[in-house]
Amino acid sequence: MELAHLDKRLHLVSVGGTFDVFHKGHSLLLEEAFKVGDNVLIGLSTDEFAESLKKPHNIDCYEKRLMDLNRFLAERGLEKRTEIIPLDDPHGPTIESDEIEGIIVSEETEPGAEEINMLRVKEGRRPLLIIVFKMILAEDGKPISSTRIRKQEVDRYGRLIG
Repeated sequence: MELAHLDKRLHLVSVGGTFDVFHKGHSLLLEEAFKVGDNVLIGLSTDEFAESLKKPHNIDCYEKRLMDLNRFLAERGLEKRTEIIPLDDPHGPTIESDEIEGIIVSEETEPGAEEINMLRVKEGRRPLLIIVFKMILAEDGKPISSTRIRKQEVDRYGRLIG
């Protein structure tokens, strides 16, 4: 969905993630969320949930990732438009909430948003507007990711290392 098709911003949108090694892709994803929604609910993966995702590397602890998120929001004056909650499953409050109107996902997590909408409809709730955010590519044309940064293939801005 392109922004041009939205006549007005949604009251509340949600976005979830691990936000490990905060990078350019995270920044642009969150900036998009604030363009689409007046308020943004950010589900931040707990240490236990992040561990269950079986990433091929260590992940910074919840407190460090929360601190990085809060720094990003404070630098842009967005704290008052945000609520950050611990996320310990793939859905968070998106299935039960009547306030959330949209969900921002990356191309790789779009199936999760479709599952959320299926569960919402099954419970008699309106589906969320799904906004799919294109992955931000590094200089080599492959997506910037925490995994690639930790492997020292690219930096947080997608520049090749070495």
